[in-house]
Amino acid sequence: MTLQIPWWGKLAAKIILVRLPLGYAVWQRLGLFRHGQMDTSQYAIRVFNYHAEKAGLTNQLHGKTVVELGPGDSIASAIIAATHGAHSILVDTDTFVRSDISSYHELAHVLTKQGLHVPDLSTCTTIDELLACCGAQYMTKGLASLAQITSESVDMIFSQAVLEHIRKREFRAMMTECNRILRRNGCCSHQVDLRDHLGGALNNLRFSDRVWESQFFASSGFYTNRIRYSHMLDIFNEAGFKAEVSGVYRWDALPTPIGKLSNEFKNFAVDDLCVSMFDVILRRKR
Repeated sequence: MTLQIPWWGKLAAKIILVRLPLGYAVWQRLGLFRHGQMDTSQYAIRVFNYHAEKAGLTNQLHGKTVVELGPGDSIASAIIAATHGAHSILVDTDTFVRSDISSYHELAHVLTKQGLHVPDLSTCTTIDELLACCGAQYMTKGLASLAQITSESVDMIFSQAVLEHIRKREFRAMMTECNRILRRNGCCSHQVDLRDHLGGALNNLRFSDRVWESQFFASSGFYTNRIRYSHMLDIFNEAGFKAEVSGVYRWDALPTPIGKLSNEFKNFAVDDLCVSMFDVILRRKR
């Protein structure tokens, strides 16, 4: 029988566990506080190909520059991009990638079997050597890293369930920077997960902005910025993007009663709150 931990139990556990004197590498090995699944070969390939297709760049990446926001535990996208002849820049808020490179040799094997030309990684023993071999960059200062990228130098920006994790106070600036670095004919592809990360409902909306945005909560391993669907589309527009929503996933009814939500969310339209995930393509306004 599987033990079902309530959302508040997960919240309390994460608050406690994240403050133990253990590094992120330990939590990785234990399978806790993971940053996505990009360290799984088939998943990483599927995600990269999905966003390339959404951006209209399938088999058209040679010589282009690709930025991934939030690569998490893996630099898999750097290897996949290199097989397509693309230069990649992976941007995160800290160093989260696994130091064990065995998974990348497995990824190279899978890509080779698919008929792709993979850089020779056989002599690589470190992450830095892998990145150099793929002509890729790994930047770990978030917004400050984006600010270092040359204007209008990027052809594709993509992310998989990452935008919701950007701090609310930095979200507009991040979108403005993405617009700045994107070429005029470039494209962004994002999948955004608006569910809480405590059980897949809206329990994160129970808290006031003052509490949720506090450093104590934001550093506890369950933070999302709680920017709702319509508001996020407005921010994309204000940052200079034309948004094309290619998929919207909804709950049939609110998974968390509206009466339990903090006051700032009670006035949102129920139809807006019922959006659990969406896919969006962003292009610079002409």
